[in-house]
Amino acid sequence: MEIAQCYFYTDTIYGFKNLLYDDKLKLTLISSWQYLTENKLIEIYGYVIMPNHIHLLWNILQPNGKESPAGSFTKYTGHQFKKYLNETNVDLLQQFKSDKKDRSFQFWKRDPLAIPIDSEKIFYQKLDYIHLNPTTEKWQLAKLPEDYRWSSASFYENGIDEFGILKQFGISVGEDTNR
Repeated sequence: MEIAQCYFYTDTIYGFKNLLYDDKLKLTLISSWQYLTENKLIEIYGYVIMPNHIHLLWNILQPNGKESPAGSFTKYTGHQFKKYLNETNVDLLQQFKSDKKDRSFQFWKRDPLAIPIDSEKIFYQKLDYIHLNPTTEKWQLAKLPEDYRWSSASFYENGIDEFGILKQFGISVGEDTNR
C-alpha cells in the first residue's frame, strides 16, 4: 500500500442525530463497505461506527462508475436509511426531511472530513483514536475497544474480521508495535 493514498475519513449524521444506534442501520453501512471492498473500489484498514458518526482509515482505489466510492457509500446508505425508516419509524424519517432541490431527505452532513495519512506513525495514531472512540467517557459503548462489535479493534487485537471488509496494515495480528 502506498501510505499517501490512505485517508482518515469522518462522516457525520445530519444534525448529529444518533441514527446509528440502530444495529440494522449499522449493518447497512457494513453492507455498503462489503460491496465496495469486494469490487476492489476501496480497502479498509480500520473503522468504527458510532451512534452519530463514522471514522475510517481507507484507500480509494478507483471510481464506482462515474462517482467516488465515498459518494456511492453515502448515496446507497441514504436510500437504505430512507427505506428502512419509512417502514419502521416515519416520525424519525421526517426529522431528516430536506428542503434542498436535489434531495427529499438528508442523512449525512455535507463535506465529510478526509485527511491524507502521510506516515505510519500518523496512521497508528488515527487507528488508536478510532478504536478508543467507543470507550470514551462521552460514549461508554464498551469497556475495551475489542469488545465493541462495530469497529476494527477486535481485528487488530485477535484477528477477527466478522464482516470480511478489512485489509491488514503492515503488522502481524497481535504483534507489539510499540506505538
